Amino acid sequence: MALRVLVDATDVPTDRGALGRYVDGLMGALASTGVDLAVACQRSDEERYGRLAPGATIVAGPVALGHRTERLAWEQSGLPVVAELVGADVIHMPNYTMPLRPGLPTVVTIHDLAFFTDPERYTPISGMSLKSATKTAAVQATRLIVPSNATRDELVRVLGIDPAKIDVAYHGVDHRLFHRPDEIQVSRVTARLGLHGKPYVAFLGSLTPRKNALALVSGWAAAVADLPAPPALVLGGGGGWSPELDEAVAQVPPHLRLIRPGYLPFADLPGFLGGALVVAAPSRGEGFGLQVLEAMACGAPVLTTYRTALPEVGGNAVAYTEPDADSIAVALRALLDDPERLMSLGEAGYARAQEFSWEASAAAHVACYKKAADQRVPRPAS
Repeated sequence: MALRVLVDATDVPTDRGALGRYVDGLMGALASTGVDLAVACQRSDEERYGRLAPGATIVAGPVALGHRTERLAWEQSGLPVVAELVGADVIHMPNYTMPLRPGLPTVVTIHDLAFFTDPERYTPISGMSLKSATKTAAVQATRLIVPSNATRDELVRVLGIDPAKIDVAYHGVDHRLFHRPDEIQVSRVTARLGLHGKPYVAFLGSLTPRKNALALVSGWAAAVADLPAPPALVLGGGGGWSPELDEAVAQVPPHLRLIRPGYLPFADLPGFLGGALVVAAPSRGEGFGLQVLEAMACGAPVLTTYRTALPEVGGNAVAYTEPDADSIAVALRALLDDPERLMSLGEAGYARAQEFSWEASAAAHVACYKKAADQRVPRPAS
């Protein structure tokens, strides 16, 4: 009899983001692993998961799940009921939190521990919430899934968790969405950005302090200010804009161009990433580094940092910098002055990205689910 797994996708935000791409990619791949899949989701995602995971049982929760407080309350009381109704053997919680009394073996994904190791990058409320959820999962979950060896090692070091309880499952990349773009895709995106084929450095992600857009703005400006045709900087994404970032932007020399398009449609991402001179991802640390992998899959040269999980993703196929503005300026200028290296990085990154797939990630998740199911305590006979 196939293992029945309930995945709680109710925490996926409207803009999808990295969490949405993780859950979406995993659902599509789990559907072909032989597990009997059930998905709890927000009503707005019911059709989406029905399409991504044909044959899965899709359970849409109450309308109020779009509000975090209501979703967390439903997670405690409603999700265990859904698990019983669908006859689940295992519950998978893909974003830190879990019911305190799930009634079943429960697997929780812990993406990173930056709120422990780099707490000043978080608001007090969000940091406290993530710390509490992670500590609870460390004790209550049957097993933990992490996207990298770096995150596993942090869990062991910071919280003293038995490494035997932790399974590593690298993320994949959707090669149908993230691929080398053709000239039409690139020209369409640059036209929408107002660049019309002019060169640019791309950043994609939230503008929160951990992603380090602040240092990138200053580093880019220093790197390109004296070039005869300086490339623009495009900060794709949203959230986390701060007064400090405003100040850095205000200090950019007037002859340089910085563009903030906000969230970009998924269909534009290959053209945006693959059309860039460089994709800059100078993060202070990542649990995995999905944006780096996606840029590599689009054939883009990538500049990132040698922090936490990023070297596990980039290997020798990306360029590295320290996360401070001066180091970014030096590393970025060296790349811009070396077109041959840019080309070789694009080729190497594309080749390395082919090694990551959601099918491989799903197989690692299924192995974890089976370990969790084997740890189920039989109910006493009535």
